[in-house]
Amino acid sequence: MSVIFILIGASLLLAIGFLIAFFWAVRNGQYDDTYTPSVRILFDNEQESSKHRKKQSRSMES
Repeated sequence: MSVIFILIGASLLLAIGFLIAFFWAVRNGQYDDTYTPSVRILFDNEQESSKHRKKQSRSMES
């Protein structure tokens, strides 16, 4: 029975730790920009593919 009290105490400490980490992240602006990451993924492939094409064209010229 005493093991349950230890586990409950440990889980409460862990939950409080996660709550503190969440409030710290919110206060430091971790969740401020929600629009840019959803749009950024649309443009990453274009930039990588253009770089890849430039490398291929350089290697073919040599």
